[in-house]
Amino acid sequence: MPDKITLLPDNIANQIAAGEVIQRPASAVKELLENAVDAGATEIKLLINDAGKALIQVIDNGSGMSETDARMSFERHATSKIKSIDDLFHIRTMGFRGEALASIAAVAQVELKTKREEDETGVYIEVENSIVQKQEPIAAPVGTSIAMKNLFFNVPARRNFLKSNAAEMRHIVDEFTRVAMSFPQILFTLTANNQQIFHLEAGSLKQRIVQLLGNNYNAKLVTVKEDTDYMNIYGFVGKPETAKKTRGDQYFFVNNRFIKSAYLNHAVMSAYQEMIPKDSFPAYVLFIDLDPAVVDVNVHPTKQEIKFEDEKIIYAFVQAAVKHALAQFSVTPTLDFELDASIQQLSSISQPFTDEKKSAAASGSIFKGFTQKHQAHFIEKSDRSELKHWKSFYESPEIGDQKSEESSKSTDSSQTSDFRLLTSDHEELTQLLNTYIITPSPNGFLLMHQQAAHERVLYEQLKKASKDKPIAVQRSMFPSTLELTPADAAVMEEIITDLQQLGYLIEPFGKNSYVIQGTPADVTQGNEKHTIDILLEQYKHFSNEVKFSKREKLIRSLIRQQAIKTGTRLTEKKCGI
Repeated sequence: MPDKITLLPDNIANQIAAGEVIQRPASAVKELLENAVDAGATEIKLLINDAGKALIQVIDNGSGMSETDARMSFERHATSKIKSIDDLFHIRTMGFRGEALASIAAVAQVELKTKREEDETGVYIEVENSIVQKQEPIAAPVGTSIAMKNLFFNVPARRNFLKSNAAEMRHIVDEFTRVAMSFPQILFTLTANNQQIFHLEAGSLKQRIVQLLGNNYNAKLVTVKEDTDYMNIYGFVGKPETAKKTRGDQYFFVNNRFIKSAYLNHAVMSAYQEMIPKDSFPAYVLFIDLDPAVVDVNVHPTKQEIKFEDEKIIYAFVQAAVKHALAQFSVTPTLDFELDASIQQLSSISQPFTDEKKSAAASGSIFKGFTQKHQAHFIEKSDRSELKHWKSFYESPEIGDQKSEESSKSTDSSQTSDFRLLTSDHEELTQLLNTYIITPSPNGFLLMHQQAAHERVLYEQLKKASKDKPIAVQRSMFPSTLELTPADAAVMEEIITDLQQLGYLIEPFGKNSYVIQGTPADVTQGNEKHTIDILLEQYKHFSNEVKFSKREKLIRSLIRQQAIKTGTRLTEKKCGI
């Protein structure tokens, strides 16, 4: 029998490795931007065509590479960042494993132009399917330009799994935002299909946050800064009024590397406890700097999940820093110890405290409670006590006061009859606590949560509309204009067609602007902008635990907006949902 085990060819091995590193165009964007940052660039340009499927190009003015380095950069595990095993525990660069360019070259057609300042000429290299097709000297500016064309051209099955252009573009904007936010001292631009989406001048961290997340944060950010021997924390958190109903603008960076950490997010949430509703989420952009030796960034191919040597210390520092920042900027409630001038006019302050008043005060139970032992929990017996004996709670109503019982019945009746409503079938309905609907059934009563019930009705209506004919649109006499951030504009491009099918007539109106021309006929007008803003937030941060289609995510986000909320008093018409 012949031997069965053979070594994989390099191009196949690279494609397998690329499956971990390059999952979609946004993955390549992240790797190329991080390489440009590591090269010491002060200006980085990102060019995108066809949502990255046709072209991803990053141009930087960094240090550039020699001819030998340029050729070696496409080999697997070729890196300038690590020389020994100890270097792995002192990583401060963004990339270090030497897999990015090799993975990109395995699934795309790559063109590299690079030049160092000390070299007279640069070098040009073409790579396709991990094989160098051309290498020659060229005239080029200092820095590096790398163009990645026709992603997954040699792996059609992978290309078929890519989403729509709008969806892929949204992921690209997310990756661009994370890198650009992490390095505000670098100029970043993003151009898609020859239209510039971002132009971010070098500046402060606050300026970069406002540029990326919107002007509404300009006056609503609180500075966080705590320096210790173990770690430093700095950045910004949003004031409580900026909290949203979805996990929106939340960013953690460790040694300038964006990370995802539910554990540290809980630390921030706990700092906002009792300041925001339980179902709201604060905005934050927080940077943690600490010794690379106490953090492992090599536990995930995308390097977005990391491990700390002691998570509890990090948690405590983050929580304390955010709490201190909110208190320092008078965001948290504080006690006012200044004496009101009107208090000085009270008789108890202005009149003398005579011996007779002192004696009366000293004989009271309050004075004894503070001056004598074992008096703190003592309660004086009093014949004037209006508390009934505890046994009366268990006595039969027949024994009680008949008049009191009749009064109670009268009171209960007036409370419930006010809530009783009739459906078209003359079934008696009762609304309870402005939250539940009670209706008779053959075996007793049915208790329905009004918001959940309405959401179900709306869900069925929207599902039917998405399959059959579109929902009727009521055009607005005075259309509303939406000014969106580039990230939200990318989301809008992804869902605008489906929104029209569901009754929202929205049209482009210039760069990152849209006009709401109409809304569903059965939706109350006047709050369209707020509805769309929240809809975008919910759609962007929809739970990934269950794989829903784009249309399903949109429908579920819409019904949350349109459903009658808990605490709403129902009319007969609304109760007959």
